[in-house]
Amino acid sequence: MPVKAIAPDYVGEVKDSVDRFHGNIVVYVNWVDHLMFCSALAFPLPPDMSFGSLLSDLLPQYYGLHPDWARIDWAQARWELDRQPFTPDLEKGLAANGVGHKSVLRFTTPGLTGIDGSCT
Repeated sequence: MPVKAIAPDYVGEVKDSVDRFHGNIVVYVNWVDHLMFCSALAFPLPPDMSFGSLLSDLLPQYYGLHPDWARIDWAQARWELDRQPFTPDLEKGLAANGVGHKSVLRFTTPGLTGIDGSCT
């Protein structure tokens, strides 16, 4: 994303470039309409981690405390990758699914809109 500096000759060091994450990519994940989580969560992940592993092994550790988590119908979940509609292939790795360094994954779970419908 472009940055407009106050001084036209400003040059800064990028502190979150991919080379600083030891072979991982930073992936942001946001569960839409679930305000128990104030923002997307950031994870340094191996690019070859399967999307299925992201769903079954990683996300439950962070989102699993939400009362809606156990009620998710993953077949109905809608995904966005970097603001574009997206259908993940659960067998393929993140990079093979088009997920890159600092990508944002958002998922919407139809019928689930926060604790007691708080986001309706």
